[in-house]
Amino acid sequence: MPPLTRSLAPQSRVAAPSAPTSPGLVPSAWLALLTAPVAASANSPVLILPDMADSLGIRTATATWLVTVFAWAMAVGTPLMAGLLRRRGLGTTLRLSAVLIAAGTAVVAVAPWLPLAMTGRAAQAVGGAGLVTSAMSLAGSVRRMGVITAGFGTLGAVGPLLGSAIADAASWRVSLAVGAVALLALPAVVRRADLSAPARTTPFDGRGATLLVLTSTALVLIPRYPLPALAASLLTSVLLALHIRSNPTGFVPATLLRTRAFVLSALLACAFATSYFTLLFTIPQLLRDRTDWSTSTIGAGQLVALLAGSVLSMVLAAASARLGRPRVLTILLTVGALAPLTAVLSPWAPLLLPVATLAVFTTSAGQATLAVYATQAAPAAQRPTAIGLFSLCYQLGGAFGPAIAALITLGAG
Repeated sequence: MPPLTRSLAPQSRVAAPSAPTSPGLVPSAWLALLTAPVAASANSPVLILPDMADSLGIRTATATWLVTVFAWAMAVGTPLMAGLLRRRGLGTTLRLSAVLIAAGTAVVAVAPWLPLAMTGRAAQAVGGAGLVTSAMSLAGSVRRMGVITAGFGTLGAVGPLLGSAIADAASWRVSLAVGAVALLALPAVVRRADLSAPARTTPFDGRGATLLVLTSTALVLIPRYPLPALAASLLTSVLLALHIRSNPTGFVPATLLRTRAFVLSALLACAFATSYFTLLFTIPQLLRDRTDWSTSTIGAGQLVALLAGSVLSMVLAAASARLGRPRVLTILLTVGALAPLTAVLSPWAPLLLPVATLAVFTTSAGQATLAVYATQAAPAAQRPTAIGLFSLCYQLGGAFGPAIAALITLGAG
C-alpha cells in the first residue's frame, strides 16, 4: 500500500463537496447553526447521567443507552438521509429532518420509560443526521466545512455544561431538547438553497440499505455485547459485500470502496471520533475519582478545554490549503495519537483537561479536512453518497466512544 499522504493526495482539481445547484451560497454561519445544536444534544447527557437514571428508575450504566442509541441513530441515519438527499433533493430532506426532531423532542419530554425515551432520542438523531448531511453537502470548501465542524465541536463542548445547567434549572428532559434549536436555521437555508428534487435514474436499493443498517447496528453493539455483535457484524458484512458485488451501483457504490483516498479518510475519521467520544465521557468520571472538584468545576474546565480545541481546529481547517495535505495529515495523526496516550499514562489528573483539547481538535479538524478529501475523490454523481458514508464512519466512532467509556468508568457489560 502506498503511503497515506500519497493515497490522500488530490488526483484532480475537483470542487468539493458537491451540492445541489443553489441560487447562492448559504452563509456558513447558518450551516453551523443547522448542525451545532445536534452536537450539543448528543453531549448534553455527559454530566447528568445519574439524574436521568434516578428519574427513570434505572442504573447509571443503563442510562448510557440514551447516549448510545442517539449515536447509533446518527450513524445509520446519516447514509439513509444522504440517499434521500441524492434521490429527493434538499427540500424533502430538510422537511423530514424537521419533523423527526420535533416529534422526537416531544416524545423525550413526556416518556416515563427508558425504551420510549430511547425511541424519541433515535428520532432526534435521525433528524439531526439529515440536517448535518444537508449542511455538509452545501459547504463546498475546507474553510466552510471547518466552520461547520468547529461549530459542531464548540456546541459539543458546551453540551455537557449546558445540559447540566439546564437540568439544574429545569429538567434533564429539557437538556435533551437543545437539538431543536437547529430548526431556527431552516428558514434562512430554505431561502438560499435550491430545494428542487434531482432526476432519479436508478431504483432505490432497499436490500443494500437494510444490510448497511444491520451491519452498522451490529458494529455499534460490539463494545457492549462483544461475541454476538462481532458474529452478527461479520455475517452482515459478508452479505453486504456479496450484495455490493452483484449490485455495484446500489446504495453502497463499489467504486467508492475501491477509492483509497475515500476509504482511508473514512477510517481515520472513525478512529478520531472513537478516541474523542471515549475521552469526552471518561474524563469527567476520572476527574471525579481523582480530584475533589465539584461537577460544575469539572464541567467548566472541560468546557474551556473543548472550546480551545474547537478554535484550534478552525485555524487548521482555514490553513489546510496552505499547509498541504501531507502536513495536515501529519498533524492530525500526531495529535490524535498523543491524546489517548496522555490520558492513559499521565499521573496528574488536571492534565486530562488538555487531553480533551487535543481530542476535540483532532476530531473537528479531521472531520473538516478528511470529509473534503473523501468527497473530492468520489465521482461527482456519488458525492452525496460519499458524504453519507463518510459521516457514517464518523458517527460510528460517536457510538463506540460512549459504550467504551461505559465499560471503563461505569462497569457496563
